[in-house]
Amino acid sequence: MFIQFILAMLPIIWLIIALCGLKMAGHIACPIALIIAAAEALFLWRQKLTDVLTGGLEGFAMALWPICLVIVAAVFTYNLVVHTKNMELIKKMLTSVSKDKRVLVLIIAWGFGGFMEGMAGFGTAVAIPAGILCGLGFDPIFAATVCLVANTTPVAFGSIGIPTVTAANVTGMDPNLTAAYVVIQLAVMVILVPFLVVFMTGKHEGAKGLGEYKEILFITFMSGISFVVPQYFTAKFVGAELPAVIGSVCCMAVTIILSKVILKGKTSKFDVELEEDHVSLSVKDAVIAWSPFILVLIFLLITSDLVPAIHNPLIAIKSDIPIYTGNEAAPYTFTWIATPGVLILIAAFIGGLIQKCPMKEIFQVLWNTLKQMSKTIITIMAVLATAKIMGYSGMTQSIAVFIVGVTGTFYPLVAPLIGSIGTFVTGSSTSSSVLFSKLQASTGATLSINQMWLVAANTVGSTAGKIISPQSIAVATAATSIVGKESEILTKVIKYFVLFVIIYGLVCYIGVKFI
Repeated sequence: MFIQFILAMLPIIWLIIALCGLKMAGHIACPIALIIAAAEALFLWRQKLTDVLTGGLEGFAMALWPICLVIVAAVFTYNLVVHTKNMELIKKMLTSVSKDKRVLVLIIAWGFGGFMEGMAGFGTAVAIPAGILCGLGFDPIFAATVCLVANTTPVAFGSIGIPTVTAANVTGMDPNLTAAYVVIQLAVMVILVPFLVVFMTGKHEGAKGLGEYKEILFITFMSGISFVVPQYFTAKFVGAELPAVIGSVCCMAVTIILSKVILKGKTSKFDVELEEDHVSLSVKDAVIAWSPFILVLIFLLITSDLVPAIHNPLIAIKSDIPIYTGNEAAPYTFTWIATPGVLILIAAFIGGLIQKCPMKEIFQVLWNTLKQMSKTIITIMAVLATAKIMGYSGMTQSIAVFIVGVTGTFYPLVAPLIGSIGTFVTGSSTSSSVLFSKLQASTGATLSINQMWLVAANTVGSTAGKIISPQSIAVATAATSIVGKESEILTKVIKYFVLFVIIYGLVCYIGVKFI
């Protein structure tokens, strides 16, 4: 069993060695991981060649539609706003709230990133905030790193709650109570993450002691509290669809108001350096500058299942295409319109026209974005194909079963770790829910532990895996134009992953005694 566990771990072990030790670029390391997984599935797990090939092909399909589509669309939207010079206006509006980089990171990476995750998911919560931070003059590697750390806890309720809803559906559990359990287990980190991103920003800007943070500690604390409290009540009384959206909106409002009051008239070494001009911006200028992002949010909202009259007809425009040929194969569904990538592209084109950008230039920006994203697309395709092959062959399940077998009554300590492995491999919290929610529930029944608590722990752990997922890192490097620096990013964020998994494990282990 141990040998099988090690063999199943080989693609993951290779990725860690390649990215952390060998400093290899993601678009080179990930295809090699794919080859390792395919060879093992074929020769060790005895899968048929056609099943290995079609499993990988389904991974390629999922990578291109919807994942790469939405990431390209998000980066294209940002690039278009830069091209039309409206990013300079957005920069002025953001810095009118506060010039303090720590506050800007709270608002953009934590608050706005949480909102984008809640609405769209699929990497938009890293791509767009990281791009905006770069536009404000932040170092690209720092922008990528801080957005990866910030885009963790909201992932449980990303894309209108899909990961938590999926976990509840797969196990037949009450979605509202499952969502409430998820928020309870997330709560410590929802409060801690704002402190992490603020201290990361301060350290990057040369802060030498806690005294340099005193004027912002209360703002940081309230940024977390104002996220988690609305999130809990939304989860418990409304459902799993809106906790991240409602929490992030409340968080941004509180953070902006407090920073205006507490930091009014104050300057610090953390202020963004801007060229002084006294040109006032009208409401019309502001709306035009933000128009692509405003349209993105409007389109995502009105086409979500919160508006059934629009959502239901659009979601029916789809094609079910058989790809995988193995046992229990199901057709892969291509949703052609009601998918975030298509909606974001439409919003970007309309926004570009509102900003008076000629159609020829809009297409040129899109072409340049595709070239910018080419290596990232290779990385994500390889990662998803590896994940599909590992999942269909039984390799991923072998990893989880081994961990369950060796931990016994201490299993709740590692329940979130299993969820994180699912996201590390697939890049998706939803996929982690599909892979391991039933395993978590059956383990709970065997150990006479609250099953719903362990199912929630899987979703919670999956948010930690998002930090180090090669797919997420590829998105971050593409958005900040540092493709090839994946190993450097992974080295910086892996310590945060360890912190998340340890805290989640302790919360799960202690909490199960009271649930």
